[in-house]
Amino acid sequence: MTTVSVTSLKPRPEDVDALMREIGRRARAAARRMALVPGPVKDAALREAAAALRRATPAILAANAADLDEGRAKGLTAASLDRLALNPARVEAIAEAIESIAGLPDPVGRAMETYARPNGLRIDRVATPLGVVGVIFESRPNVTADAGALCLKAGNAAILRAGSESHRSATAIAQAMSEGLSRHGLPAEAIQLVPTRDRAAVGAMLTGLDGAIDVIVPRGGKSLVARVQDEARVPVFAHLEGICHVFVHAAADLGMARAVVRNSKLRRTGVCGAAETLLIDRACAGTHLAPLVTDLLGAGCAVRGDETVQAADPRVTPATEADWRTEYLDAIIAVRVVDGLDAAIDHIETYGSHHTDSILTEDQAAADRFLAEVDSAIVAHNASTQFADGGEFGFGAEIGIATGRMHARGPVGVEQLTTFKYRIRGTGQIRP
Repeated sequence: MTTVSVTSLKPRPEDVDALMREIGRRARAAARRMALVPGPVKDAALREAAAALRRATPAILAANAADLDEGRAKGLTAASLDRLALNPARVEAIAEAIESIAGLPDPVGRAMETYARPNGLRIDRVATPLGVVGVIFESRPNVTADAGALCLKAGNAAILRAGSESHRSATAIAQAMSEGLSRHGLPAEAIQLVPTRDRAAVGAMLTGLDGAIDVIVPRGGKSLVARVQDEARVPVFAHLEGICHVFVHAAADLGMARAVVRNSKLRRTGVCGAAETLLIDRACAGTHLAPLVTDLLGAGCAVRGDETVQAADPRVTPATEADWRTEYLDAIIAVRVVDGLDAAIDHIETYGSHHTDSILTEDQAAADRFLAEVDSAIVAHNASTQFADGGEFGFGAEIGIATGRMHARGPVGVEQLTTFKYRIRGTGQIRP
């Protein structure tokens, strides 16, 4: 029997719901097959998908050129166009990322716990795939490959919905990957890209497609994530904002603090792990405040501060209440002097987004308290907040960063794209 790829269907607007239900049905069927695929077969298919991607580079770049032309006509910003743009080096990097995911240990089937009960029952807790993962993303076409490969490695099927700006590029990437999967006998429907730009497709995914989708992962701006979190009827792995803090404690080494603060804010200002607020212990403000503020200003970063910070440098502008709650994603930082560790923790709890927060100190007891009491997905001691990245955690890649408290938290890699089941083995035991 010949299977027709959903990506070849040409939906009419009135048929979007029917189309999405069919995509969900095929994804669920593919997920059942993927759950049983041995690790070496998945890895070989991913490497073939990377090879297919390289072969399709001319087609991918042609599709991307059309997306860029349309984006310029719509007036996309230079930053948005850069996120959208592909070139041979970027396509090669996408292929290499797929190969790196293929090289990760298989997360499926691993024994998480094994124990025996007094009645002789043996109980194993083993990792299993989540099932069908829906990924809704905006302008970065590389997410197509990253998300598809991560989901497949964890034995899942993926339904990918690209933003309208990257639709042609994402479609070309998804088609190349499906070709690679098929060559190794894996279902092409294990990675499906929604073939319509109609926004009704997003709404359909958020309903769960009649139970087909097990989890949704949004990758994009605040408005997209907020909509997904508000409307989704299935679990969501996401973070709404990355309001990340660096706290310079009284016992912080000044040289280290200068390097870490600058890196946390300015290495890449547009990533979710960039520091947006700098807190400085009043006990060290006399020695640490001015150098830190001067470094940031000298590097082209605007500083908004409280009265004490403003007094340290005339170039500092007043911070408002809103600044403590703002994710700038730009060369802007809010700076506040606080009365010690307790005040820093209170500030983070009041204004933070539970993403990534760091303390700089040589006082181990203070560091331990910070790591224990700050309720964020990632907490760091004497390290940049920009380590909030799956690759830096050794995960190979990530599908996103989650700040919720259920299941996945922090970088969501292949292990977080699995769940578990209990296997009970007995010898005829009955319960009295």
